Amino acid sequence: MEKLNYKVLKKSGYDGYILEKAPEKVLQFGEGNFLRAFVNYWFDMSNEKAGWNGKCVLVQPISGGLAGLINEQEGLYTLYLRGMENGEKVDRKRVISSVSRCLNPYEKEDFDAMMEVAVSEELEYVVSNTTEAGIVYDPACQLADIPCSSFPGKLTQVLYKRWQAGKGGLVILSCELIDNNGKELLKCVNQYIDQWGLEDGFRAYVNEACTFCSTLVDRIVPGRIRDAGEVARLEESNGYHDELIDVGEVFGVWNIEGPEWLGDKLPFKKAGVNCVVVPDVTPYKKRKVRILNGAHTGFVLGAYLGGFDIVRDCMHDDTVRGFMNKMLYEEVIPTLPLDKKDLEDFAAAVQDRFNNPFVNHELMSISLNSTSKWRARNMPSFLEYVDKEGGLPKCLAMSFAAYIAFFSNDIQALTEKGLVCKRAKGNEYICSDDRWVLEFYYAHREDGVEELVHAVMTNEEMWGQDLTKVPGFEEVTVENLRKIRTEGAVAAYASCL
Repeated sequence: MEKLNYKVLKKSGYDGYILEKAPEKVLQFGEGNFLRAFVNYWFDMSNEKAGWNGKCVLVQPISGGLAGLINEQEGLYTLYLRGMENGEKVDRKRVISSVSRCLNPYEKEDFDAMMEVAVSEELEYVVSNTTEAGIVYDPACQLADIPCSSFPGKLTQVLYKRWQAGKGGLVILSCELIDNNGKELLKCVNQYIDQWGLEDGFRAYVNEACTFCSTLVDRIVPGRIRDAGEVARLEESNGYHDELIDVGEVFGVWNIEGPEWLGDKLPFKKAGVNCVVVPDVTPYKKRKVRILNGAHTGFVLGAYLGGFDIVRDCMHDDTVRGFMNKMLYEEVIPTLPLDKKDLEDFAAAVQDRFNNPFVNHELMSISLNSTSKWRARNMPSFLEYVDKEGGLPKCLAMSFAAYIAFFSNDIQALTEKGLVCKRAKGNEYICSDDRWVLEFYYAHREDGVEELVHAVMTNEEMWGQDLTKVPGFEEVTVENLRKIRTEGAVAAYASCL
């Protein structure tokens, strides 16, 4: 079967939207599954729905990458968006044509090509997702490197070349999963300006003519289809061979922190896609952490003890799903600083996302590092609810007891891999967390309920404070842990409804 390119696609009879030629308006650092299922999809939709008429030039952030494959397929690849939407199963296919080519700047010819793009009149945006470790200042980088090893170093090279050519400023959209990603990237670029002794005019260009935006991205991207049989069936149906098939969930939102004019400049509003420019992404980050991530940490530990193994099955159980929804709608949402309807719509989408029939998301994979997760995701909602309502939130309080139960359930051993416990279903499971957390629970394995709860709640290394100071919380946690151990976690969840 022939490999996907424009000629092969035409022969296949594909009748979806395709744009073969357009100016290169985006320089994108990162060519992996996430950006191709997220950013390049957004720009592809903008070409179709908003007449944006633009292409993205991708750049490998490291020497090994997908440039060869992407160029063989002339930038084309098949994207499947799969999941639940408004309670309905969705499986959408789209051939993405917003990518023109991919450069490997570790080869001199491609480095020069990157610099040609840098001084282009058409270039408007730089987009990046170079992993959480990508936005880092490495003093070993030098202006003459071909290229700098760090992404901020490469970006400084690109912007300096553009400034020297007298071209206008760019909008930089950072998608790395760190707080204030755009601000941190700008900070690194300024460090290179200092280190390399570059002109004051260039510093003004970077800090005034360019717009560095912190952004929040939200789409689960499993990436490749791992079932060879399914890939073969899809390619037979498509009429071409695709080395770059990508898969993402249907849900997607991109919040961009920037000035008001940027909302009109970007094509996304006109295209009607779920991307908004806001003065501050912090409330949206809080929404994601407290609702999406907080839901996971809030129900999975008890659900696992109750016999469930994957997230989707939890959404098919009235008790576990009801527990999660009560926690979100009645205890978490009232503490958040955004429009209530917006928060409720986001929470409703969470239930659809967790019910994705195409993703087997294992509860045990979510359980990793649950101590720091409960502290970051659930404890702020818990404490703010107590402060606002003057009482304890039932479900969040129960989720804390379920956390203790998960780490103390019939402890068998402490090994190099983690703390070995056993659940009612009979199988052993391994708790993975910071070593000191596991050693703490192993040391307290013989404690009675009251003694264990007190030891956990007064451990300020875990929580940054003494949780027994919250009125009534210790007594309720003792009662909840007893209920989980005697009646089972699902019955304990039901008692909150």
